[in-house]
Order: sequence, then structure tokens, then C-alpha cells
Amino acid sequence: MVTKKFVAICNEISSISPFIRFVGIIGERGELLAHKRRPELTPLLDEKNTQYQFSHIAMKTDLEGFFDKNLGEVEFVWEERKKVQTISFSIKKSIVWVSIDKKSN
Repeated sequence: MVTKKFVAICNEISSISPFIRFVGIIGERGELLAHKRRPELTPLLDEKNTQYQFSHIAMKTDLEGFFDKNLGEVEFVWEERKKVQTISFSIKKSIVWVSIDKKSN
């Protein structure tokens, strides 16, 4: 279910920097609830691999919950990859996933 609130969050985050490639809000089962993509860019992942990525994020987030009692909740995850940087964080039970060009500071 896409809500106006999720769309607004995607729009707000994507407006922070022209280096942000994609902002997506992912549900507990890995479903894409809302997103904003820079229109002039070709996606780095095809549709199938995008769904695998979102499913992976949802499963990883769920598994990390087992350690929350001892380590505390995950506040955010930053990944440095060869082509992009990614950041993910939770808003209640949904996950915000952001990909950023490597050219940014």
C-alpha cells in the first residue's frame, strides 16, 4: 500500500542532494511501498534483482532484531560499494533504503 506519507518521505529525502539515485520504502516482507528515482538514470539493478535486494534487506532487518536486546537496535546501516553508497534505516516497521552516487561527499 502506497501512502501519501511514504511518497512525501521519498520526495523529501531525494531533495537533499542531486547525488541521491533512489529512495525506497520497503515493507516487512520486502515489498516496495513507495519510491523516488532520479529520472535521468538507468537503474543499476533490474526488476528481479531489485526485488531480491529488498527481500534481503527485510530478512536481514528481521534477523538483526534477535540481537537488539544485547546490542541495542540498529539505528542505520551504511554500505560502501564500488558503484554506490547505500544507507538504510527504519521508520516504525518499514525500512528506508537510499542509494547515492559514489561522487558525493
